[in-house]
Amino acid sequence: MGSHLSKQLERRKAISTEKKALTDLEKSCGCEFPGCDYMPSDRKNWMSGVGPEKLHINKIVWPGTHDSATNKIGIRFVSRPFAQCQSLSIYNQLVAGTRVLDIRVQEDRRVCHGILKTYSVDVVLADLKRFLSETESEIVILEIRTEFGHEDPPEFDKYLVEQLGEHLIHQDDHVFAKTVAELLPKRVICVWKPRESPQPKHGDPLWSAGYLKDNWIDTDLPSTKFESNIKHLSQQQPATSRKFFYRVENTVTPQPDNPIMCVKPVTKRIHCYAKVFIIECVKRGCADRLQIFSTDFIDKEFVDACVGLTFARAEGKA
Repeated sequence: MGSHLSKQLERRKAISTEKKALTDLEKSCGCEFPGCDYMPSDRKNWMSGVGPEKLHINKIVWPGTHDSATNKIGIRFVSRPFAQCQSLSIYNQLVAGTRVLDIRVQEDRRVCHGILKTYSVDVVLADLKRFLSETESEIVILEIRTEFGHEDPPEFDKYLVEQLGEHLIHQDDHVFAKTVAELLPKRVICVWKPRESPQPKHGDPLWSAGYLKDNWIDTDLPSTKFESNIKHLSQQQPATSRKFFYRVENTVTPQPDNPIMCVKPVTKRIHCYAKVFIIECVKRGCADRLQIFSTDFIDKEFVDACVGLTFARAEGKA
């Protein structure tokens, strides 16, 4: 009992120390980065606002959401707080400016997070298609994977093509150097990551797992995650030299040895430091590597930071 209590006190001290480290960094780093003064007039159509003809796919800083379809997961007030990473529906996330969706599915095509499940992936695709019908120049990266511990939904690749066929941008390395305007009217890059089923091939309507990479750091320590994100990002090639998307997740995760197991109070430890991360990337010379930037509980400040840096790149100022 005494050993357990001592360990918990040490964990709390470590968390407090790391939160202070980010607070101090925020105070010392300033508040400016290329594009920080740019505010999209309409987040629903921010790509259109920046300019589809000058917006290259490999120069976009894509605002993304982590575990995107968890707004209604589990049982409200009971199991939901342990798995919910977003409060908005898929449609409302897209309207708010999100352009990368992270969807996990199980055998019956229901969205899940670990052992908890929610609505069918049909709901996700319906929201996506509604958004596409209401906009003209917004491109979305849709990542769908079979959740760990589950089997692939049968013939899921065929299902995705049937649902999204007219919108799909086919797997092709040349896409990265193209502008949004050059890809239109196609609007969706769909990355399908099965566990056992065959991977999509070059030229297919879907993209294979190797086209969206990240370095997942499973920790609830905010400064540790922040610094690890910068370390792994700095080891990448510049975004304009890559033939894949690289994601950085501005999130921390509840850990089994900590008494706080709900997602929101834990991820809050790092959530507000997205701009600080971009500023530090600029200072440390790795901002040109930043591409997909994802978060829990996405908000307008996060979107605006990504769009601002994207605008600066499009204007040749970053």
